[in-house]
Order: sequence, then C-alpha cells, then structure tokens
Amino acid sequence: MDKLSDIFEKYELLAAQAEESFNAMQQSYGDCVKCKVQCSDCCSAVFGLFPVESAYLNYRFHELGEPARKEITSRLEEFEKSLAAMQEKIRACGDDTGKINEIMATQRIRCPMLNDQQKCAIYAHRPVTCRVYGIPTIIGGKIHACWKAGFEKGKAYPAFDLDKIYRELFQLSKDYLQKVGESDLDQAGLLVSMARAITAPRVETQQ
Repeated sequence: MDKLSDIFEKYELLAAQAEESFNAMQQSYGDCVKCKVQCSDCCSAVFGLFPVESAYLNYRFHELGEPARKEITSRLEEFEKSLAAMQEKIRACGDDTGKINEIMATQRIRCPMLNDQQKCAIYAHRPVTCRVYGIPTIIGGKIHACWKAGFEKGKAYPAFDLDKIYRELFQLSKDYLQKVGESDLDQAGLLVSMARAITAPRVETQQ
C-alpha cells in the first residue's frame, strides 16, 4: 500500500462517520436542520485543521484542474488578511479567554474554497467540522449548534461528539507525522489554516 493511502483511508472513515451522523439527524429532525445548497454560514466560521486533515486536503486540492486551483488561490490574500486581523484582536485580549472565545465564535472569514456561486470547491472532501456544522455537536464538553438551526433550547437532542473525533484526528495526525518522518509528534495538536494547507508543498500518497 502507498505510504499515506492507509492514513487517508482511516481519515475518510472518520469523515464518513460525520456524514452519516448529519444525514441521520437531518432525517429525524428535518425541521430543525436548516442546511441547504448555497447556505454558506459554516464556510465563514473560523476553525483549524489537524495535520492529517491538512495533508489530505492538500492532496485533494491538487487533484483539481488548474483553473479551479487558480480560482481558489486568488482568494487566499483576502483570507490571510482577514485571518491576520482576527489574530491581532485575539492578541489584544491577553489572557481573557472569554473574549478570545467570543471572537472565535463570532468572527466570520470566508473560506477560500467557497466560490462565487456560494458552493464549496472541494465539497466531497470537506473537513469533518464542515460536515456536522448544522447539527448539535459536543465541543469542549458543551453542546453547540448553528445559529440558523431550529433546535429548541432546553430540549434534548442527539449530539455528535466532536471532542471524540478530535481525539481521533489528533492520534491519526501523530500516525501521519510518523509516516512522513517527522520526529516532533507534538505538532499533531497544532492546527493549520486552510490557506496553509493548500499552499504547502504538494502531498503525494507515495513519498
């Protein structure tokens, strides 16, 4: 088997779990899940990619045709500028985690993968976080849901355990780093921006 293909297959299984959970929630609570084509609120939410996700998206990005890649990279400058502005706001907060969390939760930065038709250029290979954005999720031990969703406060619903998936992504990132010969496995917990993921050197399954 190619050097990274087994790692990527394991990642795809995690992504499939997220997809199945979203579909099950949509089937059971269709009135509450407001996601639809061209609803792109989640495409402006700020989050990072685990190293294994970053490598996988880099690999899939380079499978796209040159026109699609050029269109995506044309949006990187604005993305990076907005991200830098947000990071400056966070630095100004010092140790005030409340303010930092508020900025992270409310800041909106358009993902470079979102095209002018409000569709994701890599939708079939989008990150795990994107796949469950419109349903209740557990993050940091707390329940979160998209502000557009119709889930009622105080009412119990099934929730997708993103904390558990993040732990699995962390471990899978360690496996990935070992595969590529990286000795500092602590990097498995360092999150990567979408821009860094696609501008990094091209990832090949056979290295």
